[in-house]
Amino acid sequence: MSLSEKPGITPEGQSLQNVPSVSSAANHRVSSSEDLDMEANKAAAPPPLTFPEGGLQGWLTVLGGFLTLFCAAGTMQSFGVYENYYTLNTLSDHVPSDIAWIGSLQGFLLFGGGFFSGQLFDKGYFRHLLSGGSFLFVFSSFMLSLAQPHHYYQNFLAQGLGMGIGMGMVFMPSISIASHYFRQKRALAMGIILSGGSLGAAIYPIMLNHLFPKVGFAWAVRAQSFLFLGLLIISNLIMKTRLPAGGKKVIDLKGIVTDVPYMICTIGSFFVFWGLFVPYFYLQLFCSKHDLPPNIVTYGITILNIMGVLGRTLPNFLADIFGSFNVTIATGVLTGALVFMLLASKSVAATVIFAILYGFSSGGFVSVIGPVAATFAKNINEVGTRMGLLTFVSSFAMLTGSPISGALLEAPHYYWVRPVVFSAVVVLFGSGLIIISRAMQARKKGTWRL
Repeated sequence: MSLSEKPGITPEGQSLQNVPSVSSAANHRVSSSEDLDMEANKAAAPPPLTFPEGGLQGWLTVLGGFLTLFCAAGTMQSFGVYENYYTLNTLSDHVPSDIAWIGSLQGFLLFGGGFFSGQLFDKGYFRHLLSGGSFLFVFSSFMLSLAQPHHYYQNFLAQGLGMGIGMGMVFMPSISIASHYFRQKRALAMGIILSGGSLGAAIYPIMLNHLFPKVGFAWAVRAQSFLFLGLLIISNLIMKTRLPAGGKKVIDLKGIVTDVPYMICTIGSFFVFWGLFVPYFYLQLFCSKHDLPPNIVTYGITILNIMGVLGRTLPNFLADIFGSFNVTIATGVLTGALVFMLLASKSVAATVIFAILYGFSSGGFVSVIGPVAATFAKNINEVGTRMGLLTFVSSFAMLTGSPISGALLEAPHYYWVRPVVFSAVVVLFGSGLIIISRAMQARKKGTWRL
């Protein structure tokens, strides 16, 4: 009998028991194919996002955002010094409510532009927004120095429109970029960036109030413009994005605007901002009209804004511990209650106390409301859009709030109780809406820490 004829032996001399069957071999091939597909899917899936929570480039980017807002937001927040100068000097033929439209337009474009610049930031246009907005802001500031007395339209176009558009281009990207480097410390990083606006608003009144009588309006504004130029060059050089852009990924705008808790929070933010900046615009004029000493007239807004630096860092630090929603509500309610103190600020001591307390509480709300909007985002590509939409809606409050207060003030009679009551009521009402939004969001997520 040949080898091939022996039972159980293959022609190659192997036992049949060691040869896999046809079906088992096929199953093995299928299993291998599935394993390969799974490995391919794992390779194709993007790696999970990681955040360094700082690092050299992360903190340099925070510094760059701080410097950018030192120029942009600081200018808008310190408009009170221009309001006072225009009312008493170069635009004395216009009532305070007309002059307030210049600063209000700046605030409107700074906040309202965030809706568009936030979406462009999410799509990867950070560098274009920062460089283009910086150029327009500085150019318009130099143009303001050429404005002639009693030519209202020149101030309006250069300071309100030109500088306002530039502010709107750089504001939201400078805040949103913190989300590329921070997650656990995001509120703190955004607060540090926003505190740049308060520091700028503390320095500019001192600078301008000393320069206006010494070198005149034109050279005082040029000195400020050269400062803008130097600081914005630095910020453009040191700020860098880290995460890939959303690219052509479609943002679910319908899903965002139908998110009921988010929209209630956004409407609440509108009402708070409707009254929040009234003291910023009118504190110096209030002090002037109540014959307070020149030093408190000059430094009242400075004290208010220097406390805003602390107000935009400490509450954000607490927000990372206790939740952004909780801190926002606390600062909003406190801000609304403190507005009434302005009526009692007819002495140096009372004005200083008001400026300290109001600067801290209002600065806290402004800095923490952005991280609150970011908590609604379903992914990192929604952060800029969510924050931008909230600031866009709030920008209409910025546009109309101070002029309404100026009209209620009714110069030359100056009925101060009217704008104060208006400001306090709308701030407290907006804080109430944010409380409702927080309750709905807490029920949805099942946690108190929001």
